[in-house]
Amino acid sequence: MSNLVIAEHDNATLKGSTLNTIAAAAKIGGDIHVLVAGSNAQAVAAAAGQAAGVSKVFLADGAAFADGLAENVTEQILVVAKNYSHILFPATAYGKNIAPRLAAKLDVAQISDITSVESADTFTRPIYAGNAIATVQSSDAIKVITVRTTGFDAVAATGGSGSVENLSATADSGKSVFVSREIAKLDRPELTAAKVIVSGGRGVGSGENYHKVLEPLADKLNAALGASRAAVDAGFAPNDYQVGQTGKIVAPQLYIAVGISGAIQHLAGMKDSKVIVAINKDAEAPIFAVADYGIVGDLNEIVPQLVAALG
Repeated sequence: MSNLVIAEHDNATLKGSTLNTIAAAAKIGGDIHVLVAGSNAQAVAAAAGQAAGVSKVFLADGAAFADGLAENVTEQILVVAKNYSHILFPATAYGKNIAPRLAAKLDVAQISDITSVESADTFTRPIYAGNAIATVQSSDAIKVITVRTTGFDAVAATGGSGSVENLSATADSGKSVFVSREIAKLDRPELTAAKVIVSGGRGVGSGENYHKVLEPLADKLNAALGASRAAVDAGFAPNDYQVGQTGKIVAPQLYIAVGISGAIQHLAGMKDSKVIVAINKDAEAPIFAVADYGIVGDLNEIVPQLVAALG
């Protein structure tokens, strides 16, 4: 039994989500191989080979993979797919873009967003915004899986000794063309990779107050900034700050929820955080049900006090 992990990268660096996906593959058992489909991505392949548990890395290097188009990457995976019992992707925008096409091409069911491995053919995944956990068993010869990265601790990025083998790159499928990409430039850690997140909700009152109150705390903690859907809809924060079922799924070491009531859609995106601190003036707010530490009071007074206490 061999598992193939599809690496997420930007042609220069290996994304952390790949290390979480390798961890899921390790739970399944068997050899772990990684496929890097990119352009001038030798550094990515070398990094993948260093990941703990990886025995072999396949590098398909070609201009057709420069922008990660699903149509082209899928064709490359199909070249080697029959050699594997499991093909795993991170459940990120990258993985979710490619996995369904691959599953359709292989005529198998996709197993989405797994959070644990029960056996080689049985997995669990959250449903109903995390209120229930479904156990899914598949009899498909090749299992196409997306992995919720917050469900698995990343393997070590160094210490492995996987060899790198070059594959002949498949030609451009011609089915899609890359047009443009808008990338947000952040001075803070990326939300899904941050160890600490300071998140604001509608309770902060305004966009101006969101930045005035939360940024000093985030600066002290070297934290990423997040927001609830209500705060994003109100224009307090940009869309890419949104945490929740319709935003980003995060599980940092520390999650500080400021003025967030705790709607189920938001909890679905952050309740796996290691330590949750909630600050809200409503003592009955649902957020306190999942918080490890709760402070009831005016966030405009409490947050500056926290900043002052941090020195």
